Amino acid sequence: MLKLTFASVLLFSSITAQQADTARQYRVDNNHSTVGFSVSIMGGLSKVNGKFTDFAVTLTNDEKDITESSVSVAIKAASINTGIAARDNDLRTAAFFDVEKYPEITFQSKRIEKEGKQLIAVGTLTMHGVSKEIVLPFTITGVNKDAGAKKMNVGYAAGITLNRRDFGINWEHPSVPNFVGDNVEIEINLITRAIDMK
Repeated sequence: MLKLTFASVLLFSSITAQQADTARQYRVDNNHSTVGFSVSIMGGLSKVNGKFTDFAVTLTNDEKDITESSVSVAIKAASINTGIAARDNDLRTAAFFDVEKYPEITFQSKRIEKEGKQLIAVGTLTMHGVSKEIVLPFTITGVNKDAGAKKMNVGYAAGITLNRRDFGINWEHPSVPNFVGDNVEIEINLITRAIDMK
């Protein structure tokens, strides 16, 4: 019985090691990646676009089975940039993101699902002190291979619409209630740094 148990442990360890070998971490090129958003103004008369300039992405990709992959994201809320300094300063205050109290926006995947060609990251988004499970559709936008250098880059795109009030960001203009829309469109574009081709 002991020999069987020991053999089973060895077999399990071998299988686990083989699975681990298929997953590796991809480094994201922040300089050519974007975590952006847009929100409507006055019921859609205009739209404000912005982005977060300070973020870290940990992307572990299983090249044989993408559903065994994972992703985690940490965004510095104070890095919000809409192109207008006064507005950005307002967005950092307690009326909006309250960056001193809630310095980071994070996402941690629980699982990756594949439905036909559609890829989905299911995980927990924490923003403004509120954590919610979200379903984030994403695609692999392409793979660029440099055969000579035996390197490649991989591109990813994701998008989702979030209601800011679900995360306790409830500011309203005192005389124009719909001045800032509730729904915020999130658009993420990532490209990895050069990866060794296997």
